[in-house]
Formats: sequence, structure tokens, C-alpha cells
Amino acid sequence: MDFLTLFIIYTVFVLGSFIMVMNCSGREQFLQSCVNNLSKITACVLPVKLRCTACRMFNKVLYTRNPFFLVLHIVLEVVVYGEYTGELYGYCLEMEFTVLSLSIPYVLLMVKMIFFVMCCVKDPGTVTKSSQGFPLYSYDGVIYQEGIKCATCNLIKPARSKHCRLCNRCIHRFDHHCVWVNNCIGAVNMRYFLLYMLTLCAMAGDLAMLAVAFLQQLVLKSNLMQGSYIGEDGEPHPVDISFTIQHLFLTFPRVVFMLGFLIVVFLLLAGYLCFHLYLVLVNETSNEWFKKRQWNVIQSKHLKHKHKSAKCKSNYHRGVLGNIKEIFKPLTDVEKKHV
Repeated sequence: MDFLTLFIIYTVFVLGSFIMVMNCSGREQFLQSCVNNLSKITACVLPVKLRCTACRMFNKVLYTRNPFFLVLHIVLEVVVYGEYTGELYGYCLEMEFTVLSLSIPYVLLMVKMIFFVMCCVKDPGTVTKSSQGFPLYSYDGVIYQEGIKCATCNLIKPARSKHCRLCNRCIHRFDHHCVWVNNCIGAVNMRYFLLYMLTLCAMAGDLAMLAVAFLQQLVLKSNLMQGSYIGEDGEPHPVDISFTIQHLFLTFPRVVFMLGFLIVVFLLLAGYLCFHLYLVLVNETSNEWFKKRQWNVIQSKHLKHKHKSAKCKSNYHRGVLGNIKEIFKPLTDVEKKHV
């Protein structure tokens, strides 16, 4: 695999991960704005037909339900584990890493695949004619108004539900539509999504730590830091961090690329996971979090004194333990609870 291929894969994944982070309710305007700005920038360079085709492809990928990112997710995972198995695993064995420590990424991969499949195939909590008659949550009168009918589904929208235009259905406790699992995240499958994100973070973190440990052992056993090199001035210089990184990159380019790849992925996923864990603790969805921010901004603009402006607060907080329980044991129509 050459440097160009590695660079392309790295760039695609970083952009894709960024899209994943931005791919929650209320971010469509941001993505569309980026597309419009990019179209203006390329207007004087690319032909009109090519730009129109690119825009259509972009809209189809992001604004219609399709398996593009799901397949991309699997392909990138195969590339990373292929590199780990084909190169890093053997080097680590030669340096006497334990088989147990080297097997942990495979265990995490199997566990992650279970939650990944559950996120993909599990019904997130589709609103039906029967479920609309038993509201699980009360209407707060701000974000959720009583008696509002979905124009597409022709059903009364329960509180905390939202119509997903990609899946073309209303979802109970709608959080966001995740392109990486090609499904909505709602009341029923939120628990699987959190566990999927957790194991995905653990995978990236564990693989990154193994790559760091390998490179560290390589430097220590070769006594690289004790040596010197001839600089551009023709004088010998002691080996420093910059030279060590360049040496490792030239000696093991794919391992270093994989390490940088995993660090970026881990940071993005960890930040996204922490955000969702915060929402779990306060019993909010990302859809509600964004809409409340919008409502608060509008209210502050209409009132003269911002410190006196009314804040839209959550009406669904049931205590930390109650909020966590609601995620892992979601309310169902059979319970007929009104909280």
C-alpha cells in the first residue's frame, strides 16, 4: 500500500468521522452551508455539470437512507485490522508481547460487532397508531406541543418524538439519524448505540496503545536516542524527538500512519461519546439539546435583559439513576406510563 493510498484513506476517514460528529439533529443546515460554500469556491474551476453531479451525489449520500457509510465503516475497519494482523501483530510477538494483550483488539471487535448489528437492525422505536394513544412522556409546551399531527405519517406526534425524513417515520425519543449504522437512534436502540460507541472507542484506544508500545520498545532496544546524526551543516547532532519520529515514519510508515489514524478517531469518538453520556445523565436527546439552545437564543433576543430571559429546561429529568435506567430499560407502550 503506497503513501498516496494511505493518505486518501486517512483523509476520507477524518472527513467521515467529522460528518458523523455533525450528523445529529439540527446539523443539516451546517452541512448544507458547507456544501453551498464549497460549490461557490469551485464554481470557477469545475464545469457546471460536474458540480451538479457532485451535489446530487452528496445529497443522496447524506440526505437519503443508504448503506454508503455503513460499507465505508466496515472497509476502514478491515484496513486497520488488516494492518494490525499483517504487520504489527508479528512485530509485537517478536518483542515478546503477550498473546493475551495482542488478542484483546479481536475480542473488542467481536463485542463491537454485536452492538453494531443491533444498532443496524433494531427498530429504534417507530411511532404507530397504537403507540400514539399511550403517550410515554408529557408535553412540555415549548418543544413538544400537544395535538400536533405529523404531516407525513398522519399520526399524532407523542412528546419527545420526531419524524426522520431519511427513514420516513416518526421515532419515539428521537436522538439522531446515524449514517454509520444506517438507522435512527431512538428510545429502543439508544443503549446499543452507547455500547457500540464505547467498544469502538476501546478498540481505537487499545490498538493505538499497542502501536505506541511497539514503537517505544523499538526505540529503546535499538538505543536510537543514544546515537547522533549528521545535520545539514555537516556537524553531528544528538538524536532528538523530531529525528526519532522521522526515522520511525520512514522505517515503519504504515504503523505510524495507523497510529495517527487511530488517535484522531479515538479523540473524535471519545468526545462524541462523552457528549451522549452527558445527555443520558440529564435525560435529554441531541435533538432536544439543539432545539433548546435555539429556543434560548430566540428568547434572549426578544427580551431586553438576557439575564432575565427564561431558559428552556428539561421536564424529563428523573434523577441520575432513573435517567440511566430509562436508557437500558426504555419505557414501552405496554407499561402505559406518563412521565
